[in-house]
Amino acid sequence: MTEQPAPENPEGDEPIKQRKNGLYPAVSDELADNMKSGWADTELRDLQPIPQAAETARRRAELSARFPGERLVIPAGNLKTRSNDTEYAFRASTEYVYLTGDQTQDGVLVLEPTGAEGHEATIYLLPRSDRENGEFWLDGQGELWVGRRHSLTEAEQLLGLPAKDVRELTDALREATGPVRAVRGHDAGVETALTDKVTAERDEELRVFISEQRLVKDAFEIGELQKAVDSTVRGFEDVVKVLDKAQATSERYIEGTFFLRARVEGNDIGYGSICASGPHATTLHWVRNDGPVRSGDLLLLDAGVETHTLYTADVTRTLPVNGAYTELQRKIYDAVYEAQEAGIAAVKPGAKYRDFHDAAQRVLAEKLVEWGLVEGPVERVLELGLQRRWTLHGTGHMLGLDVHDCAVARTETYVDGVLEPGMVLTVEPGLYFQADDLSVPEEYRGIGVRIEDDILVTEDGNRNLSAGLPRASAEVEAWMAALQG
Repeated sequence: MTEQPAPENPEGDEPIKQRKNGLYPAVSDELADNMKSGWADTELRDLQPIPQAAETARRRAELSARFPGERLVIPAGNLKTRSNDTEYAFRASTEYVYLTGDQTQDGVLVLEPTGAEGHEATIYLLPRSDRENGEFWLDGQGELWVGRRHSLTEAEQLLGLPAKDVRELTDALREATGPVRAVRGHDAGVETALTDKVTAERDEELRVFISEQRLVKDAFEIGELQKAVDSTVRGFEDVVKVLDKAQATSERYIEGTFFLRARVEGNDIGYGSICASGPHATTLHWVRNDGPVRSGDLLLLDAGVETHTLYTADVTRTLPVNGAYTELQRKIYDAVYEAQEAGIAAVKPGAKYRDFHDAAQRVLAEKLVEWGLVEGPVERVLELGLQRRWTLHGTGHMLGLDVHDCAVARTETYVDGVLEPGMVLTVEPGLYFQADDLSVPEEYRGIGVRIEDDILVTEDGNRNLSAGLPRASAEVEAWMAALQG
């Protein structure tokens, strides 16, 4: 990786500072003048709005109606340092993406009140890097180092919003009067500028409202989630085809194989892939992915492709590495499948959100009693939560721009709420018998099974967005055999 110079003043008032240990100690006046000229006009014209522009406008209107007369500030966030002068890949805040469709680092959406009602929305962005002060070739975030940014005019055409230079925003925020709310945790500079104008309680109300806005997906979002799921299905197929190579190496081969599909067809993975073979499958979020993949073991693969618009899938299958479940593996797998079937059947408009969890947990509790692993009756087990030693987690969550979407919504509107058409959630029961669990027969120990699908609530029931992946044990075996030839 080529070393980047460090900027002294990104606003262009002073020359760009050179790297401390750079090979060039200074920029001659002749070179500086030479770099200012001789460049073609690359402005993009006649751009069409992004596909979700109408939807983001509607979302901003809903937000405006909820907070009349108040200035609302929603930042995208800044780059985060990984080590020294290298950064993590940037991912804009969910709130910002939801309301703008933009994914630009340092961007900020501001809704200025136009009176007692209504707002004027403006997006603040970094403009094209400056060619007068050398920023475009000397600054580590300049155009020749990290690529071209959209001009403010281009951004206006794409996003359907007036665009201004974000470097002027903090001064404007410091001088702002009247009530202000901001989404916190993404941009320290914005928060510092607003430090005497906001309160944690009021800011949290803003964040909660945007989270609850996202509970019901619009048609654009549903389409993006289906794209994410379809790519994820192909990623699972990719993995099955190379299980022999994974056995020769490690879980990392599975992780890398799925990641390739995510990067080719989408933006990234939506979360750290769980590629858990053998007893690692009993660790809910096993993302080290550094263990062996052995014939005769189960592989729990929990992974999702994130689309270019940042919507993610979240799918899990538990696969026999050698293509065939043992008798005990099949018994446990079929129990989880039966629980998932019961959970999916409970997903419908008007149902309580908790219904699908309760339905799945009941089946798992029945199986545990039937197998003699916990003393019944089933009602006692459920009342005391005794099944949780082996089921561990809830049976699902909302899905969207975040893998655990709408996470700060109020309890009464989320887990104590009612399902509506347009909601998308996962149904993912599991059974996990830890390798050191002396309360179960030895042959159970080290077996973990989870099955997870992405379910859309429809007007008359539900639709399994991930139905392209087989779930029943016999169908999984036939699918694997067909892929492996």
